[in-house]
Amino acid sequence: MTLLTDAPPETITIDGEAYRVRTDFRDCIRVLTACEAPDLTQLEKVYRVVLGYFYIDTPTNTEEALKQAQIFLNGGKTHEGDSGPRTFDFQKDAEAIYAAFRQTHGIDLTTAPLHWWQFLALMRGLDNESDFRQLVGLRYRLKTSKATKEERAAAREIRDLIDIEDPDDRTLEEREAEELFYKLISQGQNKNG
Repeated sequence: MTLLTDAPPETITIDGEAYRVRTDFRDCIRVLTACEAPDLTQLEKVYRVVLGYFYIDTPTNTEEALKQAQIFLNGGKTHEGDSGPRTFDFQKDAEAIYAAFRQTHGIDLTTAPLHWWQFLALMRGLDNESDFRQLVGLRYRLKTSKATKEERAAAREIRDLIDIEDPDDRTLEEREAEELFYKLISQGQNKNG
């Protein structure tokens, strides 16, 4: 499939049956953002977000549905190895992404009817001189220890703009267990101190 000759898909085929999915870039960003939400359990992410929202028609083969959703959200590509450090966040960088699309492509993302795969292709083609691409490049250099001394110093001054959290892929139960552990340690220190 190529965007130059074929329309991007509106369905995902699982076990020989086509299932409609939400293809607008806004919906796909909502799915990705929700799947990183620390306040949702893994089951909520699977059943409420992916199967309940992303899929318009709910597949019965949950395992294959999740696998195919991941491929779709990755622009039709299967994950191959480590994708490198996280260098942007759709929520934190929303304004910079919007501005870069206006600057590079003349597209107003608030009204543009873009399929997710079109959005991804246009995002990869954003001007390297845009503030967004400059920010992504700086984050990459900082996370891979390739930043210059001057870049590291500048980044410390704008830390709240630079810092993005890696998604916490622990389950809600694991996070709650850790909170309980630290609470018990804290209570033990208060008794001894």
